[in-house]
Amino acid sequence: MISMEMLGKIRRMYFRDKLSLHQIAKRIGLSRNTIRKWVRAPEATQPAYQRCATFNKLSPFHETLEQALKADLFRPKHNRRSANLCWWRWSWYLNREV
Repeated sequence: MISMEMLGKIRRMYFRDKLSLHQIAKRIGLSRNTIRKWVRAPEATQPAYQRCATFNKLSPFHETLEQALKADLFRPKHNRRSANLCWWRWSWYLNREV
C-alpha cells in the first residue's frame, strides 16, 4: 500500500522536478503503472484500504453495549461496570442462546 508521504514524493518528482514515470519508478521501486495511476489521480485522492464490514458475536448488541457504557459515564466510579463484569454477563447471555 502506498502512503501519503510516498504519494507526495511521487507527485513532487513528476510535477516539480519534471521526472518521467520511468525515472520515478526506478528511484522509488514501484511499477510504472502504479506511478501513472497516482499521478493521474485527483489531488484530493488519498490511498485507502477498503475493508469489508465484519460482524462478530457482539454485533447484534452493539447499540445496547454503547448505551450501557454511556450510562456508566454518569455513575460513581465504584458503581460502573468493569470490562470483566461485562464480559461475564454477555458471554453468559450468548452461550444461553446457543
